[in-house]
Amino acid sequence: MKVPLLDLKPQYQSLKKELDEAVAKVIESQYFILGPEVKAMEEEIASYLQTKYAVGVSSGTDALLIALMAIDIQPGDEIIVPTYSFFATAGVVSRLNAIPVFADCDPVTFNILPEDIEKKITRKTKAVMPVHLYGQSADMDAVMAVAQKHNIKVIEDGAQAISAQYKDGRYAGTIGDIGCYSFFPSKNLGCFGDGGVVATNSQELYEKLVMLRMHGSKIKYYHDIIGGNFRLDALQAAVIRVKLPHLNKWSQARRDNAALYTKLFIEKGLASESGMTSFDDNNKVLIPKAVYENTGHKNHHIYNQFIIRVEKRDELRKFLTENEIASEIYYPVPFHLQTCYLELGYKKGDFPNSEFAADYSLALPIYPELSEAQITFVVEKIAEFIRK
Repeated sequence: MKVPLLDLKPQYQSLKKELDEAVAKVIESQYFILGPEVKAMEEEIASYLQTKYAVGVSSGTDALLIALMAIDIQPGDEIIVPTYSFFATAGVVSRLNAIPVFADCDPVTFNILPEDIEKKITRKTKAVMPVHLYGQSADMDAVMAVAQKHNIKVIEDGAQAISAQYKDGRYAGTIGDIGCYSFFPSKNLGCFGDGGVVATNSQELYEKLVMLRMHGSKIKYYHDIIGGNFRLDALQAAVIRVKLPHLNKWSQARRDNAALYTKLFIEKGLASESGMTSFDDNNKVLIPKAVYENTGHKNHHIYNQFIIRVEKRDELRKFLTENEIASEIYYPVPFHLQTCYLELGYKKGDFPNSEFAADYSLALPIYPELSEAQITFVVEKIAEFIRK
């Protein structure tokens, strides 16, 4: 049985008529950059997230970059970021000649440790960038408390977490100063190429974000500040508008798949419960935990990825590949050990939780259209590997 890591074709087939019509409408209009489709998408996203403003941009990475530009990050400023994340989180800081300051992750959620944030704050610290990794919100009460105590900005990297709710029902990405999301095709809400959006409740930041998106101009060819070309294509906005009404249904399907994985791993005797952080005879597979699941809000975790941890991770991945089961390693090298950041002086052992995650984590297929038979097959093969 073949089990791909992600198969977008069933989703497309289920919405083919609407998507084809939406794309054709944009083509017929010949209005390809920004315009009414983007404006409508922004309004619909803002309504969904319950924020005052949303600004469509060219990618999730550019969403992070424009957010930092909007809060006036300058060369030499320090931004605290988790060392365990997709590279864009740190890369955008360096692109502005600011300094990424790394923090460790929580061993259960993989999200930034609030207590580590406070340890890293200096007089140069201008912002902290929590990442809602794998589709679960960071501990935003604690993050905001530290940020407000030290008067620093909060930029939320919600690239993998659109529709995920925090424990109080607010959406991940809507709690800090600016929230950043990605519409990369593999995301829970993906377009047909690159795209993203930033959300904020600040009118001042909104107006600046709109200017920065268009090379710093409010009026065409008149530039008050230096921005960039962060504009979103109308085609991508049209696709998002078709898909957005289905997002909650897809997120629920991912949660259902995660629940089945959890049930099967426990029944097979491979795990005792979710959220464990060390290997033993009862926990040969460490399975993820939705830490806000008892708070009464449905979208507590949307499982952009389903991450297990196993001791012989690379050998297991090879075995799964041989059995036509796809998997992925997110992320094999934390930022503090990346070649491009060696000059910052970090060393192996500085961030034990993140290094543990990097060494042992493996992403299993979790997309909404995955069948029960496919999930069962994946768990059976993992059990077979461990028994050997």
